[in-house]
Amino acid sequence: MSALSRLRTRRAALAFIFVTAVLDIVAMGIIIPVLPQLIEQFVGSNARAGWINGVFVALWAGMQFICSPIIGSLSDQYGRRPVILISCAGLSLDYVLMAMAPDLWWLALGRIIAGITSSSFTTVYAYMADITAPEKRARAYGLIGAAFSGGFVLGPILGGFLGEFGPRVPFWFAAGLSALAFFYGLLVLPESLPVEKRMTFSWKRANPVGALILLKRHTELSGLAVVNFLLYFAHHVFSAVFVLYAAYRYSWGPREVGLLLAMVGVLDMVVQGVLVGPVVKRLGDRMTMVLGLVGGTVGIAAMGWAPDGLMFILAMLPNALWGLAMPTLQSLMTRRVGEDEQGQLQGANMSVASIAGVMSPLFFGWVYSFSVGDGAIDTRLWIAEALAPASGAVQLAAVRILTDPGLAFYLAAVALLLAALIGWWVGRQAERQESGAVHPPPAP
Repeated sequence: MSALSRLRTRRAALAFIFVTAVLDIVAMGIIIPVLPQLIEQFVGSNARAGWINGVFVALWAGMQFICSPIIGSLSDQYGRRPVILISCAGLSLDYVLMAMAPDLWWLALGRIIAGITSSSFTTVYAYMADITAPEKRARAYGLIGAAFSGGFVLGPILGGFLGEFGPRVPFWFAAGLSALAFFYGLLVLPESLPVEKRMTFSWKRANPVGALILLKRHTELSGLAVVNFLLYFAHHVFSAVFVLYAAYRYSWGPREVGLLLAMVGVLDMVVQGVLVGPVVKRLGDRMTMVLGLVGGTVGIAAMGWAPDGLMFILAMLPNALWGLAMPTLQSLMTRRVGEDEQGQLQGANMSVASIAGVMSPLFFGWVYSFSVGDGAIDTRLWIAEALAPASGAVQLAAVRILTDPGLAFYLAAVALLLAALIGWWVGRQAERQESGAVHPPPAP
């Protein structure tokens, strides 16, 4: 194959990955405004629908935890192309299933299948690692992140519009988008992993625990996995409490929240799609990652403090720098493993993200529940009893902290700051190893 042909093939592959990422995320985002409504139709209670929707989120994240390393390892043996195409087709059929679901159990089955098929994102990242030089991966992952952000901007807007025609209509539209991605890939997507670089599938590596063992082979890789966990853990404060917090503190309704989420997506697209490349070129992967985490720390802490809506919106600007962290973190991690383990690495990363996706909403929801409303009253009484021997100043300080409505955001900021410190130290160790200053520890 000539150099020109290889360049054209690579461009076609990049275009497919970008377009497919947008289509898949739009399809997922479309159902966000209507899924709780459909659940409510089945159960007949708004309160119960909220609880069941939370269970569905946990089901989805749990299936990602189980299946991400399996799908990543399958792509290491059979190639990226068949795994991506099968996942696109499966997701399309799954949306059809949910559109036709006669009861809650069928809808739950649909969310389980969605958790399995959406685990193909591990293969998308592995595909990018296959076709991109290590020094250019941060920018490539930034483009994928921008595609995800664009999808999450467009998806809920489309879902809200289509939902006016009925709660099942967006599911049919999502099925069409995933089917379009499948047929598009069938025509243009080349295989990225040569046969000689493939690795035989093994359940030891493909089960969630076995996949996580990969992260322990080098100190810096396991350290970066901790950064990955803390990043996802902090991010889920938005899915857990943002809507409730915005209504409680600023009296924002669905329209204001929707516009703000669109603004978040636009800012994220700009950061990941435009800024990542130049900043990495100037600062390198490690310092760009740390800059993103510190920016996120400042922004999310300011969101918890913001006394009015304008200050909250302004806090989104430093928070947008958060988008610098994920692509550079991915780039640092992919350089720690061989080409035949990229799928397994992405599966392990997705498993870490899924663990955070299960734990974080439960934690931040619990924190928010005792920091506002009736929960705050109970907290004051608990503090009065627990700190009875302490001075009044100590009791007052504890009450102010634990009953601040922004407490969940403050704790998320602490998680991001810890991630920045760990990322700086681990990245520094990795750079020293690459330069030959120190030798990496032997693999067990």
